[in-house]
Amino acid sequence: MNHHVNGNTAGIRDAMLARLDSLYGFEAEEGVFLPRELMKTLAECSGELNREIAVYLTRDGEVVNVAVGTDSDVELTDYRLRRSESRLSRVRCVHTHPDGDGRLSDVDLSALKIFRYDAMTAVGVRNGEPTFVQTAFLRAGGEILLPEPARWYRLPDREWTDQILFSDEEVGREATQSVSGGGEKAVLMGIESMESLGELRRLAETAGAEVVGTFLQKRSRPDGALFIGRGRADELARDCQALEADLCIFDEELTGVQIRNLEDILRVKVVDRTTLILDIFAQRASSAEGKLQVELAQLQYRSARLIGQGLVLSRLAGGIGTRGPGESRLEISRRRIRERVTELRGRLEELEKQRGVRRKNRERNRVPVVALVGYTNAGKSTLMNALSGAEVYVQDQLFATLDAVSRRMTTKENTPYLLTDTVGFIRKLPHTLVSAFRSTLEEAALADVLVIVSDGASPEMLRQHDTVEEVLRELGAEDQPRIEVINKCDLADPDPVFPGAVLISARTGQGLEALRERIAGALQDSFRPETFRIPFSRYGLLAEIRPLGRVLAEKHTDTGTELTVMIAREDAERLVRKYGADILLPGGGRE
Repeated sequence: MNHHVNGNTAGIRDAMLARLDSLYGFEAEEGVFLPRELMKTLAECSGELNREIAVYLTRDGEVVNVAVGTDSDVELTDYRLRRSESRLSRVRCVHTHPDGDGRLSDVDLSALKIFRYDAMTAVGVRNGEPTFVQTAFLRAGGEILLPEPARWYRLPDREWTDQILFSDEEVGREATQSVSGGGEKAVLMGIESMESLGELRRLAETAGAEVVGTFLQKRSRPDGALFIGRGRADELARDCQALEADLCIFDEELTGVQIRNLEDILRVKVVDRTTLILDIFAQRASSAEGKLQVELAQLQYRSARLIGQGLVLSRLAGGIGTRGPGESRLEISRRRIRERVTELRGRLEELEKQRGVRRKNRERNRVPVVALVGYTNAGKSTLMNALSGAEVYVQDQLFATLDAVSRRMTTKENTPYLLTDTVGFIRKLPHTLVSAFRSTLEEAALADVLVIVSDGASPEMLRQHDTVEEVLRELGAEDQPRIEVINKCDLADPDPVFPGAVLISARTGQGLEALRERIAGALQDSFRPETFRIPFSRYGLLAEIRPLGRVLAEKHTDTGTELTVMIAREDAERLVRKYGADILLPGGGRE
C-alpha cells in the first residue's frame, strides 16, 4: 500500500497505516485551530499503538505531514513553507502524548524555537481518548507564550488562530528590523502603469528593500479575493520563488482578506502601497508630533484589516496584547486599538492647541507665511536651505521631510515672513495619512503664499503637479496667491514649462534671486502698509485693527490716532466696507 506516513512505522498493520494515511484528508476550516474529529482519530490511533503521533497543518488548515514516534517521543521535522529562517514556518505541529499528560515538555518548547512553528500543540491521550491540550506560540526575542492547558472539547479555536497571526506579525517585525541594514528582497506587482511601478520601486528602495523583480498586469478592475486573479497569483508565486524574494509589494491598497489569500499562495510576506508608505513615514518621523501622527495612521489602517489579516509589514519601532476573560484576541486587539487611537488623538489635540497659540501669536504680529509645497523629492528642502541658510535634512529619497520646518525671512523691502517647508505629496496618498497629518498639512492651507515646487528633471512632472493640485484642493488650499517653481533645471530642460514659472536650481543657486523677487512681489500684493485714522469717537476700532497686522507706527493727534499697520489687503478692504473709506488716510504708508 502506498502511504505517506513517516517515522517509526515498523510493526504497524496495513489497516492502521491506512487509517493514519487518512489523516491527510482532514482539513481545518477557517477559525478552527484543530478539528475535533482529527483530534479524536489521532487519540484513538495513538492509544492503540501506544506511540506519539505528529501531524503538521498549514495556515490554511491542510494536513501536510503525518509522523509516528515511540511511546515517549516523536521526531519533530523542520517543515517550513517560508524561505526565511527568521520567520514563522506557516505550519503548526500537533502531536500526542499517550501517557495522558497534555502539557508541553521542554523538548517541545525547544523545537518550537528551533523550527519556528506557527504553534506547538500537545494532545494528552488516555484510553484512546483526548484529555487536555496545551499550545505554545513564539514571540519576539525568542520568548514563548504558553497558555494553560484546555479541555480537548473546549479549545479556544479563534483565539489560538488569531494568536498565530499576531505572533507572525510580531516575529516578522523583529525579522524586518534585523535585516533593515541589508534590505529585504522585494518583488513589485501593479495593475496601473510602469510609471506607477517606477514610483513604487523608489518607495520600496526608500524603505530599505532591494527590488529584484517588477511585474505588471493590466486589469479593468481588481479581483475581489486575490486582487490579480488566481492564474496570475500562481505565476507570481513561481516568480517569487525563482527570484528568492522575501516579500511582494502591491501598487494598490489591499484588503485584509486579499493579503491573507495572497500570502497563502505566494508563501512570502505581502505588503500593499499604503502599508509601505506608512512604513517609510514611521522611519522618517523625528518630532514627537510626527511620531504620534504616524502611529495614529498605522492604527487606523490596521484596525480596518484585522479580519482576515495575514502578515503586515510594520516598523513601528523603527525597523517594514494580553488576554481577558470572555474576550478573543481579535476583540482585545480592537479594544486596545480604539483605546490607543483615543489617547493619540487627545495628545495630538493638545499639540494642535499649542500650535494654535503660536499661530495666533503669529497672526497677532501678522507675519505672513510662505509655504513650499510640491511632490515628494521635488527639492523643497534643498530650496529651503538655499533660501534661508537652514539645515533641513536633505536626501535623495521620498519623504525625507515629514515635519513642517519654518524659518523667519525678510525681503529687500524689509517685509518679514515665515518660510515653511512641508511634507511632500504623492499619488494615491493614503487617506489615513491625510487625516493624521492634517494639522501639519494645514500649514499649506493657512499659508499666505504658496510656492509650488516641481521636479523639472522628472518625466512625470505634469502628473506630479496634478497630484499636488488634487491634494491642495482636498485641503482647501486653492485660493492663495501662488508661485510656480520648476527646480533641477541644471539637470534637464523641462518641457513643457508652466506659464510664468520660475526656473531654478536649488542645488547651484540658479534663478534664486528671481524667486526671491517673486516672493517679495507676492507678499507686497497681499500685504501692504495702511494708515488708519481713528477719531476719539471711534476709539474702539483700535482694538479691532491692531490684531490684524504688525503695527509699524502709531501717532496721536488732536483729533485722534493715526495707526500704520502692515495688513493683508483683504482685511483692509473688509474694514473699509464695514466702516467707510474715511478711516483710511489716502496713500498713507504706501509711498
